[in-house]
Amino acid sequence: MSALIKLGISACLLGENVRYDGCLKLNRCIIETLGPHFSFVPVCPEVECGMPTPREAMRLEGDQADPRLFAINSRTDKTLQMTDFSKVRVKKLEDVDLCGFVFKERSPSCGLTMVPLHDGSGFERFTIGMFAREVTRCFPLMPLEEAERLENPDIRKDFIERIVLHRREKDLLKKSP
Repeated sequence: MSALIKLGISACLLGENVRYDGCLKLNRCIIETLGPHFSFVPVCPEVECGMPTPREAMRLEGDQADPRLFAINSRTDKTLQMTDFSKVRVKKLEDVDLCGFVFKERSPSCGLTMVPLHDGSGFERFTIGMFAREVTRCFPLMPLEEAERLENPDIRKDFIERIVLHRREKDLLKKSP
């Protein structure tokens, strides 16, 4: 029997106690539907870069292309801490042979699409989380999805098909001379 395909996943989705507010965000849908077929590689950028649980809530501010990460109440700038960590962690993930990644939506570190951006304009703007940005930069062809969207069976089926195809492509590249 071959080894299970590896998926990166936001650690909070597996029920790990890593969330800023100390609450659990176990996603049973992911565990029950993807768990039997894939091996999960949990990542919590905030805890892994040295932030405690619980911790002060954070948000992204400034420019959409290059946002800053601030603790909301203390106004502590966590940008450098997160960007330095993200570069190192993503480099380590290259050795894990991931074939997909499931992110926690709206997270300032892990959100993939609709992370609120506070730019002072008064308009609702969105960006990508800081860790998710580094993952997309380093793995541009890897299938990526947010957990909330995977509750839709059609999106989940498409994601699984893209993961399997990505695994096949990687295997073919290994075999080619």
